[in-house]
Amino acid sequence: QVHVVESGGGLVQAGGSLRLSCAASGSSLNKNAMAWFRQAPGEEHEFVASIDWSGASADYGDSVKGRFTISRDDAKDTVYLQMNNLKPEDTAAYYCAVTKYSGSWYHDENDYDYWGQGTQVTVSS
Repeated sequence: QVHVVESGGGLVQAGGSLRLSCAASGSSLNKNAMAWFRQAPGEEHEFVASIDWSGASADYGDSVKGRFTISRDDAKDTVYLQMNNLKPEDTAAYYCAVTKYSGSWYHDENDYDYWGQGTQVTVSS
């Protein structure tokens, strides 16, 4: 069983930055891709970013390309999401997820097996 915990959310003004962290424990994850999704009130989960098992390949949702960066530190079993130039439309609960697959091209939430409880990001205008 894998336990996933997100942290780093908060309230920030438009144009500001936040870094989210995702700590995974319970099993070695150095062969697993990981991803961030987000969900705004009344909306479905939206793919934000994913990173492959090695950290060499990452994919991004169109709405965050050029502003967000995903990275991982396998020594700490941690994945990060650096979010720059935040916009009010980035306001959502952000969820970290782990898949049994190794590649970064899995963008569907149904491909992910383990999820955290989420961390709230609120961007004021």
